[in-house]
Amino acid sequence: MAKTNTAELLEALASEIGENVYIDIAKWHLYLSDAKLHTVVAEQLYPLITSNAVNEDSVIKVLESIPVKIGGGRRELALIDLLPLQCQVNLVDILEKYQREF
Repeated sequence: MAKTNTAELLEALASEIGENVYIDIAKWHLYLSDAKLHTVVAEQLYPLITSNAVNEDSVIKVLESIPVKIGGGRRELALIDLLPLQCQVNLVDILEKYQREF
C-alpha cells in the first residue's frame, strides 16, 4: 500500500469500511456503503492513519463528530450512537491494518 496515492488509498479504505461496518437500527444492519457514509468516514479518519494516531479514543472522537440525518433530516445523531460495539472494534482493526501498511 505504500506505493499507492492518497486517492487510491482513500478509495480502498472507504470500500473496506463500507463493506464491514454497519449502523444498527431496530436490529436492521445498514452497511455504511449502502448508507452512503463510507467515503465521509474514510475521509475523516484518514488523518489518524497518516499521523500514526489510530487508537480507540481517537476513532470514537471522530465518529462522535460525524452527524447522521434521520427522519428525513428532522433530527441528527452522531454516527457513534448508531454503531454497535462490534462495528467500532472492526473499524479500529481496519484502521490499524491500514496504519501498519501505510
